[in-house]
Amino acid sequence: MREQDPKQRIKNFNEVPYGYNKEEAMAEAARCLQCKTQPCVQGCPVEIDIPGFILAIKEERFSDSIKIVKATNNLPAVCGRVCPQEDQCEKVCVLEKAGKPINIGALERFISDWERENRSEVNKENIAAGEAAAKVAVIGAGPAGLTCASDLNKMGYKVTIFEALHKPGGVLAYGIPEFRLPKNIVTDEVDEIEASGVELKNNYIIGKIKKIEDLREDGYKAFFIASGAGLPYFMNIPGENLNGVYSANEFLTRVNLMKAYLFPRYDTPINVGKKVAVVGAGNVAMDSARSALRLGAEKVSIVYRRTEQEMPARIDEIHHAQEEGIEFHLLTSPVQISGDETGEVTKLVCLKNKLGEPDSSGRRRPISIEGSEFEMEMDTVIIAIGNGPNPVLLETIDGLKLNKWGNIEANEENCETSIEDIFAGGDIVTGAATVIAAMGAGKHAARSIDKFLKS
Repeated sequence: MREQDPKQRIKNFNEVPYGYNKEEAMAEAARCLQCKTQPCVQGCPVEIDIPGFILAIKEERFSDSIKIVKATNNLPAVCGRVCPQEDQCEKVCVLEKAGKPINIGALERFISDWERENRSEVNKENIAAGEAAAKVAVIGAGPAGLTCASDLNKMGYKVTIFEALHKPGGVLAYGIPEFRLPKNIVTDEVDEIEASGVELKNNYIIGKIKKIEDLREDGYKAFFIASGAGLPYFMNIPGENLNGVYSANEFLTRVNLMKAYLFPRYDTPINVGKKVAVVGAGNVAMDSARSALRLGAEKVSIVYRRTEQEMPARIDEIHHAQEEGIEFHLLTSPVQISGDETGEVTKLVCLKNKLGEPDSSGRRRPISIEGSEFEMEMDTVIIAIGNGPNPVLLETIDGLKLNKWGNIEANEENCETSIEDIFAGGDIVTGAATVIAAMGAGKHAARSIDKFLKS
């Protein structure tokens, strides 16, 4: 896709790719071989009829195309932007063998954007639950919760989503920057789910305002916990309590949900120094680094303990970060953050690594090189090494089994937990993962809840 020039985009929070126009989308759709085996569908966690929606684009039947997508995907404009298609549907595309898989993500983005601009041409379905319909509570309005709620609503259940924050979307709202996922896209797709009949209650912390047993007394017959992984991990090294050290979770929440990217219209309290280090190399780390650059940092560095080959971030995100001038310090592990007498960050102390044998993740384990210690001058350090489950809700549910990391133990296929009427999925079960994986869990949970309530 056509993109903003790197020298221009580092000065704004506008989307980097422009998206396909009609002619480009139809030309890309024409490349699809319409395989009978449909491996791309098998590679899609939300089971989109990919050949079907692509064929409709090729034939300029855009209304039909978006209906095909929305039959199984409740957040197509989101997925078209942030889903790692290169590791899923596009990875198993027959044309991948020639190095040119169909750009499925770009086509999904195109058709969802077309619908938003031409909504009067697309029939909207409002699904109203009957008076006798069972009530289901979904805890968390992130991608897993929104997907489960929408699917259950289509099945005829009365669904209420309880969201702790003041805006729905979960990681879509607080974690992904505007230049990757505009806020109006998230708002629009959530509004569509609400308009279909799902009730949404924001500023509602289950575990504080009400507990699961209180909701049972209110008549809810099943529960889906999709509260995500919002508790940031730290490295536990000296200096992490200094001013100028952020968790990526806090940093991106201030930038996104608190609208620091709209300064000075929103005077969000956030201090981005001239020299910023981001520890980690996942999508969250890339988002943090690229946001810091746009907020005025003069030099931004990714500090990662392995090599580029082991980076968990999407290839596109790494490429965009490199284009924008972000430096990569690889095979490097921070061991201390130093500060001045006022408590402000001044330096990041690191060791160089070499790679050893693979660890449990399948990636080669980094081993520190003795005597390789060095310092980098820094004003700000952002820790982006992952998140765990917030215990506020989980500590209030007696009998709910958790694993050693504090995540809910749940069957990945049917989302069942140790308690009969409670189901769970997404990051609260797997730990921090992808948006589309959470959505897939939401679909599995909806089917399991339907089966449970009917039995």
